[in-house]
Amino acid sequence: MSATAAVVDGTATPASAPAATVAATTRLSSIDTLRGIVIALMALDHVRDYFTNAHFDPMDLTQTDPALYATRWVTHFCAPIFVLLSGVSAYLISLRLPRAQLSAFLLKRGIWLVILEVTLVNFAWTFHVDYQFGIWVQVIWAIGISMIVLAALVHLPVSAVGALGLALILGHNFFDGIPPETFGTLAPLWTVLHVQGLTPFGFVAYPLIPWVGVMAAGYALGSVYTWEGERRRRFLVRLGFVALAGFALLRYSNLYGDPDPWSAQRSALWTFLSFMDVEKYPPSLLYLAATLGPGLVVLAWLERARGAWMAVFETFGRVPLFAYLGHIVLAHLAAGLVAMAMGHGTVVLANPFFMYPDAWGFGLFGVYVAWVAVLVVLYPFCRWFAGIKRRRRDWWLSYL
Repeated sequence: MSATAAVVDGTATPASAPAATVAATTRLSSIDTLRGIVIALMALDHVRDYFTNAHFDPMDLTQTDPALYATRWVTHFCAPIFVLLSGVSAYLISLRLPRAQLSAFLLKRGIWLVILEVTLVNFAWTFHVDYQFGIWVQVIWAIGISMIVLAALVHLPVSAVGALGLALILGHNFFDGIPPETFGTLAPLWTVLHVQGLTPFGFVAYPLIPWVGVMAAGYALGSVYTWEGERRRRFLVRLGFVALAGFALLRYSNLYGDPDPWSAQRSALWTFLSFMDVEKYPPSLLYLAATLGPGLVVLAWLERARGAWMAVFETFGRVPLFAYLGHIVLAHLAAGLVAMAMGHGTVVLANPFFMYPDAWGFGLFGVYVAWVAVLVVLYPFCRWFAGIKRRRRDWWLSYL
């Protein structure tokens, strides 16, 4: 059995190993459970994309309503926590692999994720193989490139990796006012790094700089899993509340941390919605503080939480890439088949969601019904694949 498989698939270390090492190298159910919760919320966001009749940005206060806004906002937790936990997992792998092997693993896995993004993931979103809409690069690309960067960073001390990650998270908003055109022929590179937008090869939804910082910070955070449990939980909770307090103070001041200031609206509720409307593309400092803060608190709580529901989310979390690809395909396919049954032809099945006609879609109740249905169908497939990964130790399974 490889050391990578031991960490990725949850095999415990020998009983004679020190308690701190066991805690760090065993796949903690709290990490998988939180990742699984994120997968479920991610499915809500993407099912909404395919099934909604609200063909506008749910965060647009001039068009949205509180329920639609909340449905979109709660899914903001997904990408930051997903990327942070990828960094934590990389650190846990480092406890079982020599540094050179860890670097090689992260490099190969990162390249593999980028290839998946521009092939299978793009196909899942569009159901096209001709790239008539260009290449979309989203969260899987961001994770892949961040792993490639981390493959180099792991040769540094963990504290240095963490410091770099925090510097990118805290400092990247200083560059918000620099448009890509400033760099002339290198404008596409700045788009890739820091500004969502079109490039000659396609659309960059997830500019890289902040996400690289989140993964590097996650790698450093992984070191707390060598600590005694109570100390670790206290640290996670305190760090989470520090992030939330920092968010509240900086957001209230409107001085720094997000390119779009909040403003007083027609009521206290709408003012609160404006206050919480922070930028995801790229993720601002305040966006990351507002999402990672609660995520850290929940991660600590999950270590002591009990209940049958945890097994469901843990299953999703044990096969995150499989679940990610699977829920997009299921959501797109289900929307397309329902649309055909309702007389809309193949316009939904054969196109990405931003091409859908105004006549297509359902209200929030229909979106939530479709979301639950997608998760119910997805779960047995994830359980089956998780079983394969648990029973077998083939090297290629660590890439899926």
